[in-house]
Amino acid sequence: MLKTNLITAEGLQKLKEELDYLWREYRPEITKKVAWAASLGDRSENADYKENKRVLRQIDSRVRYLRKRIESLKVVSYSPQQEGRAFFGAWVEIEAIDGHRKRFRIVGPDEIYGRNDYISIDSPMARALLKKEVGDEFEVTTPSGQKTWCVIDIRYNND
Repeated sequence: MLKTNLITAEGLQKLKEELDYLWREYRPEITKKVAWAASLGDRSENADYKENKRVLRQIDSRVRYLRKRIESLKVVSYSPQQEGRAFFGAWVEIEAIDGHRKRFRIVGPDEIYGRNDYISIDSPMARALLKKEVGDEFEVTTPSGQKTWCVIDIRYNND
């Protein structure tokens, strides 16, 4: 599935912080461990050397990914014209017919990891919500079938 290249300013900042940490702090630390383990001699049976080389490859892979991804992302900022409707960056509260409520923010696919209250703009729920207003009903296809939801609240700050 092709990822949308949209991100919030906060999300971009977090990706840049992760890249900075990996490149300036974590990678040099692991590089020192690799050098130390290599100085012990026979690398073929050196578990420290093998493990830290593996970690170093993972770091380098993530750094390459982040550098390319950050270049391709487009920051979407709040616009007053969005007020009252669900768009990218909105905090939305919805309620199902059975009374079950959910509250989440619609963000880019790079921002959802580690957050239970964020959903990707690429998700079926977010796609169904776009341009909806408070009081609007909409349907989303889930693994258990069609489910009807009603928009309860839309905000562009997390108050």
